[in-house]
Amino acid sequence: MLEFLAKRLAQVLPTLLFVSMLIFGLQQLLPGDPAKILAGEDQDPNVVAYLRTKLHLDEPLPVRYAYWVGGVLRGDLGESLGTQQQVLELVLQKLPVTIELASMAMLIALIIGIPAGILAAVKCGTVWDALANAVALRGISTPNFWPGILMILLFSVQLGWLPASGYVSPFEDLRANLAAMIMPAFVLGNAIAGVLMRHMRSAMLQVLTSDYVRTARSKGLHERTLVLKHALRNALTPVITLGALELGTLLSGAVLTDLAYFAANPRLRVRRWRCLPAPGRVPGASCDGAARRCSGWAW
Repeated sequence: MLEFLAKRLAQVLPTLLFVSMLIFGLQQLLPGDPAKILAGEDQDPNVVAYLRTKLHLDEPLPVRYAYWVGGVLRGDLGESLGTQQQVLELVLQKLPVTIELASMAMLIALIIGIPAGILAAVKCGTVWDALANAVALRGISTPNFWPGILMILLFSVQLGWLPASGYVSPFEDLRANLAAMIMPAFVLGNAIAGVLMRHMRSAMLQVLTSDYVRTARSKGLHERTLVLKHALRNALTPVITLGALELGTLLSGAVLTDLAYFAANPRLRVRRWRCLPAPGRVPGASCDGAARRCSGWAW
């Protein structure tokens, strides 16, 4: 086992090195001069020169890469332009909210996707199969921010059942926490449920046509027991693998949904793009402005 882990680790390290070099190289292609951006509109030459020295922008490219990788390995991701705080502190401060949101979204996706996939496979070719596929296709095709806006209009503005935005820690008020998290979690989980449903249906159809299932049917085993106890176990393997990958996507890609529901809470108004480490520890300020213009959200 240890030998296997050592081999896998030896394969991962060159990949991480190549990815870090690729990311650093792509960051060099970003337009604009970071020192001039940080210097403000006046762009005083003395200030620009000071920033270049401070951020190692006057060093050769390999030296800047070494500083960049060294900072990442030490946990030094630079400072935020918006708050002047360490990026690592900001990430650790907001990470529990993201983990809670991703966990709830994955739970909702599993509750919806797995039963729907089983139903579509068992009722293959019927109206239930067509309905489940249509719902899954809608979840996959619809961008997350659109159902989020519609749910805010319905449940918050029209009905007043749930808060439109904000966040309350579960240690302060569990009921308020669930009320604030249920809509964004459902929006994210609904999209992943469509993907899980399609894979669950495909895996279940493959298992239901296997020899051992036909043998169990011929012996008179009850259909419900056959599906839920025997076929489901083997069909869950690819779905669990996909769910783990989707969980990683949730942890890193729920930006627009977070902005839609949590932007009103001052404790959660993180300028995400400003927190990204960049060459010489300079955040990508140009990306931040472009993202704000494209997303349409008021940060």
